[in-house]
Amino acid sequence: MPDSPAPPPFIAIAAADPLLAAELQLPLLTDPSIPGFTHLLVLTNDRLELRELGPDAPGPVYVDFLSGTAAHRRRFGGGRNQPLARAVGLKGNASPSVIDATAGLSRDAFVLAGLGCTVRLVERSPIIAALLRDGLRRAMQDPVIGPLVNERLSLHLADSRDFLQWLDKTQRPEVIYLDPMYPHRRKTALVGKEMRLLRQVAGTDPDASELLEAALTCALRRVVVKRPRLAPTLIGPSPTLHIIAPNTRFDVYLRQRG
Repeated sequence: MPDSPAPPPFIAIAAADPLLAAELQLPLLTDPSIPGFTHLLVLTNDRLELRELGPDAPGPVYVDFLSGTAAHRRRFGGGRNQPLARAVGLKGNASPSVIDATAGLSRDAFVLAGLGCTVRLVERSPIIAALLRDGLRRAMQDPVIGPLVNERLSLHLADSRDFLQWLDKTQRPEVIYLDPMYPHRRKTALVGKEMRLLRQVAGTDPDASELLEAALTCALRRVVVKRPRLAPTLIGPSPTLHIIAPNTRFDVYLRQRG
C-alpha cells in the first residue's frame, strides 16, 4: 500500500540572508528555536543546506559536486560504458545535447557533463533550485572541475512542461532526461535522506506522464526515463528499449529523425 500523503513542510531561512528569503518567499528566522517549522534552509560558511527538524531527522542535504558520490562517479563510474551513458546514446565520440527536465540534485547530469554532454538543468522547486545553484557556484570555483561545470551545465527555474513547450526549435535538445520522483512504499528499503527530503519539499511528480508527453514532442533523438528497476513504465507509449542496471532501469524512447 502507498504511504499516506505527508503534510506539507513548513520551511524557514535560518541565516542572515534577507535576499534569499525574499527570493524564495520564506520567513527569515533569526531564532531557530521558534516552534512550528519542519525544515530550515541554512546558509553556513561553506554552503546552503536543507535540514529537517525533529528527533529522528537525518543529516543535512546539500549539492556537492566536489566530493562524495558525485566525485566518485565522475572518476570511477564506468565512463561511456555505464548504463546511464548508453541510455543517453554516448557512442563513439558522440556527445549529445541534453535537457535534464527533473534536475533535482543533478548527479546524473554531472556525470553526463563529465562525459562531454552539454546539459540544461530544469527544476521547478525554488528551494531545490537554490540548493543546486549554490552547488554549481561552488563547483565553478574549483580549478579542476570549474571549467567543465561553467561550460556544460546551466540551470533554469521553470516547470519543464512549459519550458519544453515554449522552447525555440533551434534550442531543442537531442536528448531529454527524466528522473521523476517515485512514490515510496512501506515494504521497500528505507529511502535515503536526500530522496526523503526532496520528496517532502517537491512531492512525487504526479504529472510525470504529462512531462513524458512534452518531452517526446520536443526531443530530437531520444527521451530517457530513469525508473526503479521493478517500477512500471510511465503512462504513454511503450519504450523502444530498456537498459538495466542493478537497482535502476532506463526506459529509452527513440524518436524518428527529421
